[in-house]
Amino acid sequence: MKPLIVLLFAFISAILLVKLFKHNYDFAMSARIAMAIMLVFTAIGHFAFTKGMTMMIPAFVPFKEGLVLLTGGFEILLATGLLLPQFKVITGWTLILFLMLMLPANIYAALSNVNYQKGTFDGHGLAYLWFRIPLQFLFIIWTYISAIQRFEQKEMYV
Repeated sequence: MKPLIVLLFAFISAILLVKLFKHNYDFAMSARIAMAIMLVFTAIGHFAFTKGMTMMIPAFVPFKEGLVLLTGGFEILLATGLLLPQFKVITGWTLILFLMLMLPANIYAALSNVNYQKGTFDGHGLAYLWFRIPLQFLFIIWTYISAIQRFEQKEMYV
């Protein structure tokens, strides 16, 4: 729920700031700024709640702590790429792939009742998936519309 609140608050703030500085509305840019802020917010969780995040990864996966830290750093890199016009399309596709790859970890965590913030197994369980799976698809659609769609439409008409 927190990432969604951060995304929406950042989007509204970005709309206002972009309007103030560019003197027009740029919803795609505002959406990329919001997604970048949300990614940095979630990346901080990888560093602040490393133990709990490692519990979201199945036992057969090696180097869990390193993987959690690496994905946190990768989210910061993706956030940066969304803000650089020359990299927004490739970053958008990479982020979509990343979000799809992270969905199984979220499903595993829900099935295992992982509470990543406390590092315990008393999380929300399956009820969490009713929110998390649609949220993951929202992030994917958000990324596609803000970073990729406009570019591909221009390519079709050139």
